[in-house]
Amino acid sequence: MVDVSGKPATVREARAEGEIVMSLETLKAIESHALAKGDVLTVAQLAGVMAAKRTAELIPLCHPIPLTEVRVILRPDANIPGVRAESTVRTVATTGVEMEALTAVSIALLTVYDMAKSAERGMSIRDVRLVTKTGGAGGDWPAKRRD
Repeated sequence: MVDVSGKPATVREARAEGEIVMSLETLKAIESHALAKGDVLTVAQLAGVMAAKRTAELIPLCHPIPLTEVRVILRPDANIPGVRAESTVRTVATTGVEMEALTAVSIALLTVYDMAKSAERGMSIRDVRLVTKTGGAGGDWPAKRRD
């Protein structure tokens, strides 16, 4: 791990996003709670929060960081069709929370897949990426817009 002991603890935040693509039929089953495993979006939201808190256990060289806030939002989107996931993670620490935000989105989307795979195995997770990060020596960083 990188030594961050000489860095000051500052407020840091990272936001990530991603999506899972599926048939409109599967999306409707998720929205109507018609799948056998239950409320897909609520369970996936909780899984994302739990994953952010355990990032250092999953990624070998990540520092364990005390998180002050983790938000995971999942939105069904018929235009994809699929579900969009977004996470925001905050801390006051000597290192950033980009990996925690990315992990939250990834695990939330994997949970959607797990809970809906009985309806459709061909779903596709895509476009998981860091959107913004603030704080720390590197300052603020916004992702470049996609066209």
